[in-house]
Amino acid sequence: MLTIMRKHGIILALFAALFTALTALVHSLTEPAIQQQAVNQRQQLLDQVVPPGLHDNDMLKECYLVTDSALGHSQPHRLYLARKQGKAVAAAIETTAPDGYSGSIQLLVGADFDGNVLGVRVTEQHETPGLGDKIELRVSDWITHFSGKKVGSDQDAFWGVKKDGGGFDQFTGATITPRAVVNAVKRTVVYLETLQEDMRGAAKCGREKNE
Repeated sequence: MLTIMRKHGIILALFAALFTALTALVHSLTEPAIQQQAVNQRQQLLDQVVPPGLHDNDMLKECYLVTDSALGHSQPHRLYLARKQGKAVAAAIETTAPDGYSGSIQLLVGADFDGNVLGVRVTEQHETPGLGDKIELRVSDWITHFSGKKVGSDQDAFWGVKKDGGGFDQFTGATITPRAVVNAVKRTVVYLETLQEDMRGAAKCGREKNE
């Protein structure tokens, strides 16, 4: 009996070792493709908020970590700098709307340093389906209405939903979500106007965040 149990134990150990080796092999073969897909998706998102024709550098390789309360919380956010002939002309920056209806809403905002919005996209949200999720491009084109707008100051009355006297539509039955997004975009664009073009003093993103 002990001999049979020992034999079965060895067989099980061999199967476990083989399965582990196969898992490691599959991971090593697929990881580069997965990483490249993530880079491609990030590039596509950057192209949506900062038009490619506006710059001639690789924005993914000019990534900085910035921290400011205007970005929604105290954790670092990534900022991708756009340059034209060496001069900083715009940036795409991660920002957070902390006051969404169902929690924080993560955004990517593209703007120049004069308060002009180039594009905005939602990167993560947990808003109510059919109501607050209209901030998603796959659900409606509401988020595209930021493009071409200018933020005059952090007191600019236009930057609010129409219910509050501003210029942006709210959603029927869901005002909190668009209000949170509008306010977050406004704060972020105002913050971008305060940055030095050469980003002196800002930490670079790690290699794993850029490539």
